[in-house]
Parts: sequence; C-alpha cells; structure tokens
Amino acid sequence: MPPETRRRAFPKVVIERDTDSEQSSSEEEEEDDEPAVLAESESEEKAEEPKNKGKAPITISLKKVCKVCKKPGHEAGFKGATYIDCPMKPCFLCKMPGHTTVTCPHRVATEFGVVPATHKNTRNALEYAFERQIRPRIPPIKPAYVIPDQVSCAVIRYHSRRVTCLEFHPTNNNILLSGDKKGQLGVWDFRKVYEKVVYGNVHSCILNNMKFSPASDGTVYAASSDGTVSCTDVETGIALSLMNLNPDGWQGPSTWRMLYGMDINAEKGAVLVADNCGYLYMVDTRSNNRTGKPILIHKKGSKVVGLHCNPVQPDLLLSCGNDHFARIWDIRRIEDGSSIYDLAHSRVVNSAYFSPVSGSKILTTSQDNRLCIWDSIFGNMDSPSREIVHSHDFNRYLTPFRAEWDPKDSSESLAVIGRYISENYNGAALHPIDFIDISTGQLVAEIMDPNITTISPVNKLHPRDDVLASGSSRSLFIWRPKEKSEPVEHMDIGKIVVCDIDEKKSRKRKFGGESDDSDDDKSIPKGKQFKSQKKSQSKSNLSVKVRR
Repeated sequence: MPPETRRRAFPKVVIERDTDSEQSSSEEEEEDDEPAVLAESESEEKAEEPKNKGKAPITISLKKVCKVCKKPGHEAGFKGATYIDCPMKPCFLCKMPGHTTVTCPHRVATEFGVVPATHKNTRNALEYAFERQIRPRIPPIKPAYVIPDQVSCAVIRYHSRRVTCLEFHPTNNNILLSGDKKGQLGVWDFRKVYEKVVYGNVHSCILNNMKFSPASDGTVYAASSDGTVSCTDVETGIALSLMNLNPDGWQGPSTWRMLYGMDINAEKGAVLVADNCGYLYMVDTRSNNRTGKPILIHKKGSKVVGLHCNPVQPDLLLSCGNDHFARIWDIRRIEDGSSIYDLAHSRVVNSAYFSPVSGSKILTTSQDNRLCIWDSIFGNMDSPSREIVHSHDFNRYLTPFRAEWDPKDSSESLAVIGRYISENYNGAALHPIDFIDISTGQLVAEIMDPNITTISPVNKLHPRDDVLASGSSRSLFIWRPKEKSEPVEHMDIGKIVVCDIDEKKSRKRKFGGESDDSDDDKSIPKGKQFKSQKKSQSKSNLSVKVRR
C-alpha cells in the first residue's frame, strides 16, 4: 500500500464581506476597485475547478452575526455601556415583545403598569384579630425614607471567591458577617475597618445562608452546599458540625445533597434547613442533633432556596424553590402536601420573606424579573396584590438577587435589591442598587459609585442603624446616608482596605473591577490581619440619583 502524501491543491478560500459596513475612505481604494473585480472573476473561475475535482471551497463570512439568535444582519449585547437588544427576541427586562430594553416603559418608570390586584374585603376571624392586635403597632403616617447613599468604608478582595450572604451582628452594630462561594466565613468590624478575620475551616463549599443564635449572640449557624449545618463561635472560629447529609463523602452527583434555605424558630429551639431535593430538615439547638424525618415540602428533585419563619407567629413557615412556587406551612402539622397556600410564579423563586413588623405581607423575587407582593396573608392569596418589573434575571456566575425588606421601616413599604442591567454613567457601565416602594412600585432611590463597576447582588440593611452592606464580587462595601447640609465629599482612602492584591494589578483595576466569580484559590489564613496598601490614585466623587 503506497504511503499517504499531503495533497498539493488546497480548497479555495472565499471571503464574504459585509458591503454595508465597509466603504472606501480614500481615492486610492476607488482606483483599486477595477483590479479587485478582475480578481474576483478570476477567483470564481478557479473556484469552479475544485468543484469538478470534488473539492468544495471554504467560505469565511465577515458579516455581522447576532450572538443571541445567530442570524446575520444585526448585533446584540453590550456596546460600551449600552445594552442592545436582539430584534428577534422580546424585551430582556419585561419579557414582552414590541420594544427594546432601552425603550422599555418599565425601565423609564418602575411603577408603570403597577395596579393592585382585586382583593376581596372578606372580614374573617383572622383579619379581625389582625386589625385588633397588630394594626395599632403600625403608624398610619408613612415616615420619611432614609437612604444610605454614600460609601463610608470598604474592604476590597476580602474573600477569595464571590460573596454569597451577609448578616449583621444582633447586638454589636459594627460587626458584619459574610460568607463566600468557597465556604469561608468573614467577620469584619467596619467601624475600625482594619479589624477583620476570615475563617476558612467552617465549610468546604458554598456558604448559602447563616443566622445568629437567639440564645447566644456569639454563635452563628450556617448551611452549606457541602451538605452540613455548622455552629460557629464568632470569636474563636471553632465550628461544630450539627448535621451532615454526605457522611460518606463524594459518591457522585446523584447522591450528593446540598443545603440552601435556612432559618431559626426561636420558640421551638430548632434550626430549619432545606436541601436541593425538596426536603426540609430540623435540628434541635439544645441537643445539636437532627430531629424527626425529612419532609418533602417542594417538588421532589427541586432546590428549596429560601426559608423564613413569620416574626409574629413563628409557626408559620414560608418556603420557595426552583419548582416555581412559594409555599406557606404550619410547622405544627407540616407534612407532604399540607401547605396552607401555594403561591405560583412563572419562573424560579429566588427568595420569599414575610414583612418584618406585622408579618402579614409577603415579598418574593423570581427570575422572570418580577417582584411580587401580597398585602395580606389573611385575604385573597390566589394572585399577588401587585407585580413590579425589575432587572434581576441573570445567567451564571452570580449570587441570586434577593429583594429584602427594610427592618427599620414601620410602614413595611421599602425594599432593597441590586440591579442586573447596567446604566451608562459617563461612559462607564455601572449597576445601581435600587430602593423600591413596594406599595406603589416607585423607585425611591438608585445608588451607585463610579469605583464599583461590578454587580452587587447581595445587599443587607442594618436592623438598627441607617447602614447598608453590599457584597460585590469578592468585596464588601458599607453605605451611609449623606448629610444634606454637607457638600459631596471625597472618599477617605484610609477607610478602604485592599487585601491580597498585586501592586501592578491594583493600579489598573478599580475597587470592584474583578470578575464576579474569580477562580483565585488563594485562601486567606485564619486570623491573619491585612494592612492596607496606600495608592497614589486620585480621590473620586460619589454619585447618587434619588427620585422622590
């Protein structure tokens, strides 16, 4: 058999160009048009020869092709700081056809189309008891909103992976706890700024949720994707595993259990956690052991990403998951299929919370860019009282957006949530944090900082002070209200701490300029203190847009 040899003739390469976008810019190009035509005719004749020999020509197209629908003739995606919609797809914000994201009426005014749903005034026994016992605690006049709109201090690249959850200390107003994708737990005193520590021995995977113990302000419970519930001492970092759903380690994705939603029922002394298969577990905080059998509360095989006990009646439990439902349960008689209400959504529900004062309202965040509000759990629960269109639908590499109540707002009408679609701020694509009046759908304020170029999906309002903590990528930021009498001040560079960063890279990057899901595996040692590296860059002004 003769040896194979490389063929002498290669397939002809034909390059197609987009004539609309390419035009001659000089007289020399116009003079070269005639030789180009001759060359094309010659190439066509030569291209016919390989066809006869069974060698098809290779065509390379330089025409514009949309990355969304894969069709030529148009482009879609980000062009600078502006997002361009694909004309073949519906609006990315409201998911409705007929307009683009830039011209979407919901982007111009968040209250557009917000009409309260039909609510029957059925004076039942529960509503009567609510009006007599709880309603007097709520003032009839809505207080003025206090918006933390200025970055007070920050710690840059504090975690080795993106931040997944935040929690303020129940008694010490200056302590902020944070969890990340790697399972590490951070403790930061943001008043002293430099006093911070990261415990890397708590979990081995994503730390999804954490709550302080009602009995001890120095103990925090955490649920992780490694299938464990931990009890950690904040001062020492010593962690105790209370429950492990994967005692045999990794046996494949079909048997691996991950824990997502978590809350604490103080009356029963139980930690409630839910996994990625739709089951609910209970852990006794007195014996630090699991009690009872797992209960199926959502569709089997779906993640239960949120749990919340009612602040007034802790026996009422609110859950949400990937089965497009948020459900209300009575813990005293909870079992498979015994939910009191099933609140349907069109897509995955990221979070669901009772209102912080009366516990009679419900706020949910779903992936269809909708915030759903139920004004009373004692009334008609078939449909939400109102739906607010807001940009929080994302693809990957981000912590899910969750709209949370302001715990200090006695009127129970203010919520905070990060925004996914960016805004053009002097040529930079910035992602604001929105404060929304859920009673009307109006945008109360959108706060942003020119140095924070990454998305801020994790936001937590302080339960006692006018402070907002936001987690953007691996960094933490503390926002405080700007005094009306004071002019716009420059950020004090001494209140910004940069951790584990190369000096050369720091000159090129902004405060939040790293990826939202960095793959750096440089773990921060336990208890190690990091000193700030002073930069020679100029101080920048902060900006805020407030609509009242």
